[in-house]
Amino acid sequence: MDLLKLIQEARQRIRGVVNPTPIVYSETFSRLFGCEVFFKLENLQKTGSFKSRGAYNRIQTLSSEQKRRGVVAASSGNHAQGVAWAATLSGVSSTVVMPETTPIVKRVATRGYGAEIILHGASFSDSYEYAIEISREKGLTLIHPFEDEFIMAGQGTIGLEILDDLPDVDTVLVPVGGGGLISGVACALKERACGVRVVGVQARAWSSCARSLERGRIVESVTAPTIADGIAIKRVGKKTLRYIRKYVDEVVTVAEETIAEAVLKLLERKKLMVEGAGAVPLAALMEGKVRRHGRRGKTRRKTLLLLSGGNIDVTTLDRIIRRGLSKEGRVVKLSTILPDVPGSLAAFTAEIAALRSNILHILHERDAVDLPVGSARLEIIIEVEGRGHTETVIKRLKEKGYFIEEA
Repeated sequence: MDLLKLIQEARQRIRGVVNPTPIVYSETFSRLFGCEVFFKLENLQKTGSFKSRGAYNRIQTLSSEQKRRGVVAASSGNHAQGVAWAATLSGVSSTVVMPETTPIVKRVATRGYGAEIILHGASFSDSYEYAIEISREKGLTLIHPFEDEFIMAGQGTIGLEILDDLPDVDTVLVPVGGGGLISGVACALKERACGVRVVGVQARAWSSCARSLERGRIVESVTAPTIADGIAIKRVGKKTLRYIRKYVDEVVTVAEETIAEAVLKLLERKKLMVEGAGAVPLAALMEGKVRRHGRRGKTRRKTLLLLSGGNIDVTTLDRIIRRGLSKEGRVVKLSTILPDVPGSLAAFTAEIAALRSNILHILHERDAVDLPVGSARLEIIIEVEGRGHTETVIKRLKEKGYFIEEA
């Protein structure tokens, strides 16, 4: 198939239904990374991710009979919501098979868009196999999350929008799971712009695409827990890998800690709520994984990060914030032994306050059997400006005669 032609047709199909998303410039991140940094905000898209583009485009290509019978999909979140929304908007019934581990918020959202939800299996692969069974038994059309040119074409409309708004972009960083997003985006960019570099980014624990490119054949991921669940795909698509080989310059991987830190930085510095999968392009810049690239004659390189989605549940966000603050040295846990006499706790906390640090949590233990009689163990979590501030706090407390351990 001529994928570029399909992308152009998809753009006409989704016009007026799926919103073009803005591109914003970040002065803060530009200073930090030494190039002009821009964000493509697909986290602001309908249903909270780019998936609505491909889902709507695919459903609009179905025959009247296929629409009458309905569609089925397998997904742990964003594709599920995209299919449910697009199907309901098109007057088509939808069934979505989700792993049993899918967060409640994503199940509720998918059901809210009008889909019938079936929980099956522990992974996307399990859910997908069951969706195939349902498709055969009930005659439903299977809407694959990435291994479909019409899905890729819908996602590829993002590439056309990038060139409309930032025609002289040098490098575009795109999250990679099964490969549908980057296949479409890279095709649109490479076929329409000369010299643009396209880099895919994966979570290190789910790196099927990167490893498959290295070995010259499809390799499954060695799965592990990840906060980038939107791109936690065990096996890159056969069709998508072919387009990735043709259009993508490089695929890199990033660590879990960096992804968490990237989510936090986007929230703090740009007030952007971005899920783990959407934050991996920033994580790649933070780890120095992106080769410096600029078009001939340019003094300032323009790097665009595609923030693919913003569907993150509050419990995950809370864990990410705590983890990120701890890694940056802005939250620290200290312990000490105090005399178990009136005023000792107040005196200690007064020292903390005097050092302009904020107390987040206190555990005051008076009756532990391993403590000397007349003593109390204090564990305290404090908020500080950074590691230098922590060192100042510990030094001052020790000067005041306290024995301090950092947990």
